[in-house]
Amino acid sequence: MKKAATGTLPWLEVLFRQGFGTRHECLGLLAGGRVHHAGRAVAPDDEPVATAGLVFEVDGTAWPWHEPAVVLLHKPAGVECSQKPREHPSVLSLLPAPLRRRGLQPVGRLDVDTTGLLVLTDDGALIHRLTHPRRHVAKVYLATTRHPVDAAAAARLCAGVVLHDDPAPVRAAACEALDTHTLRLTLTDGRYHQVKRMVAAVANRCEALHRESFGPWTLPQDLPPGHWRWADAPA
Repeated sequence: MKKAATGTLPWLEVLFRQGFGTRHECLGLLAGGRVHHAGRAVAPDDEPVATAGLVFEVDGTAWPWHEPAVVLLHKPAGVECSQKPREHPSVLSLLPAPLRRRGLQPVGRLDVDTTGLLVLTDDGALIHRLTHPRRHVAKVYLATTRHPVDAAAAARLCAGVVLHDDPAPVRAAACEALDTHTLRLTLTDGRYHQVKRMVAAVANRCEALHRESFGPWTLPQDLPPGHWRWADAPA
């Protein structure tokens, strides 16, 4: 294998680090002519390649170099944010095999019936930074309620409500009633079933829950449920 210059990697290492299998499997992809770059098949002994801005193809599918990997997923209902789901498919089953092999994990979790933005990454430090309680990363939800809501209910959620198993008041960083049965809430902490329990604390019930944004990311309007796309890691 040729020695790589600074900022470059041998093609075998490119494939391996992007999740295309073991080094032996990646060598097989190269030897079989299944990897293409700049209009031609890549050979196992080709010169190392610069990874910055690199886009290559494996079996005709374009793959941009990303390290670390950060993706936005429009989570549908009926999938679990777990690597070992119990009753429903794992949200990871919605990702292509190379991302699953890289060990992407959800940044936080959404309930099985909650839809909307889910961020996944293989960067453990980023997961810690975004989920640590002291960071107070903002998350915006749309809650559809069983009973009517108004500005007074939104004000109560901002002022603080007491959950049945926690004497300390829990507050929304922001809350507004969008219509008679929809609240938009911004939370900066992440307790178990927090939105549903807060809505229950104002004598209502959350019939549907959808996350619009998480930290610096907002769910793209053109991203259908069950689909994903690449995202940049925050500075």
